[in-house]
Amino acid sequence: MAGVFDIDLETEEGSDGEEPELGALDVDPDFHSSGPELVPGHYEEIEISENIVNNGPERIGPHCFELLRVLGKGGYGKVFQVRKVQGTNAGKIFAMKVLKKAKIACNAKDTAHTKAERNILEAIKHPFIVDLIYAFQTGGKLYLILECLSGGELFMQLEREGIFLEDTACFYLSEIVLALGHLHSKGIIYRDLKPENIMLNSQGHIKLTDFGLCKESIHDGAVTHTFCGTIEYMAPEILTHSGHNRAVDWWSLGTLMYDMLTGSPPFTAENRKKTIDKILKGKLVFPPYLTPDARDLLKKFLKRNPSQRIGGGPGDAADVQRHPFFRHINWEDLLGRRIDPPFRPSLQSDDDVSQFDTRFTRQTPVDSPDDGSLSESANQAFLGFTYVAPSVLESIKEGFFFQPKLRSPRRLNSSPRTPVSPLKFSPFEAFKPSTAVEAMELSAPPFVPVPEVTAPLPIKTPSGSKKKKGRGRAR
Repeated sequence: MAGVFDIDLETEEGSDGEEPELGALDVDPDFHSSGPELVPGHYEEIEISENIVNNGPERIGPHCFELLRVLGKGGYGKVFQVRKVQGTNAGKIFAMKVLKKAKIACNAKDTAHTKAERNILEAIKHPFIVDLIYAFQTGGKLYLILECLSGGELFMQLEREGIFLEDTACFYLSEIVLALGHLHSKGIIYRDLKPENIMLNSQGHIKLTDFGLCKESIHDGAVTHTFCGTIEYMAPEILTHSGHNRAVDWWSLGTLMYDMLTGSPPFTAENRKKTIDKILKGKLVFPPYLTPDARDLLKKFLKRNPSQRIGGGPGDAADVQRHPFFRHINWEDLLGRRIDPPFRPSLQSDDDVSQFDTRFTRQTPVDSPDDGSLSESANQAFLGFTYVAPSVLESIKEGFFFQPKLRSPRRLNSSPRTPVSPLKFSPFEAFKPSTAVEAMELSAPPFVPVPEVTAPLPIKTPSGSKKKKGRGRAR
């Protein structure tokens, strides 16, 4: 499974990035890093050494964090629950993702994943997207300090419930629509939407995580050809290599909606080839209990022609918001997180790890010794990795220290999905350095009237929500 807390970047089918059924992944000629080209002397060079920390009023490094629990482990490193022990945010709980440079730098696919995630997390600030707080490096490791999302994965909620009521699904889908719309407005396609990549915070609101498969600089009229994603959620135009744009995210949202309401994605089979055949040619079948509005929206999301798909036109997210399925949503209140989520995690303490896999949390947290033997040329891929969130810099100016609030989630170890990562860039292309520390301004989507037709029930508060048990999720 993928997500902010997933550090095993290898795919089920092997780590060479090949796609058995559809052929090898060729280099994408349209892949490029957005932003200005790096010119010597026009960016701050950071010495790569064991003691490298953020340049600025606060020196950040591994010594600033106390290891509390192991949250996950993979082939390239670990994820820890940590507490910051000094400076700004002292006492606050974070998730610390530690990646070994040597294992990443030798594989272009893995370097691309890390590069894209770090750059996008720096650039994008939104209520429904995970926050990157710090990024720093030592001679042999990369560190990402992220907010802890203590509600766990939406996948886990689906596992518990089996299926969601339409009003519950409507709430989660609405928040995802705003997150995707914000990414699209910045020229970013997400490309890996699935329950495993959607986390819940301590209040129960969603946060998109794992931005390694995103594509930047895709605006109106532009397409890309990278084969990537998770098969069951991939749009037909990705599978056929016919070029794709942001409309692929709306197909994936339709697949996720179907998953929420029925217990599995709409097109699944016993192997990858048959699953792909169903996505390209299979008939969309609905259970009888779905409302007319839910059926209509699913049909419009799952149009195989992206130009006919809802959200696939110039209106993008605004067209989706107009659909009667969302008629009870006040989009301004939703953006301000003033609507009560249908599920609020029951948390006992700030460092509670009950939502995590006990096979990890019972382990003794130890960060292995740093191996700083990476060559100078290999280290070029990680120039500009260091980062401090603007909110932290502002707090330093004001002398303000945050008090601890949050904690972290759990990971399921078996998933039927097969992630496919892109192999699309030069492994020695540098990370984009920050040219300005500026949070993006958020605005509520424009009000759009909707026709008076049947729609799902209004969103219920946690105290008034009556949950219905569904069948177990398909594996």
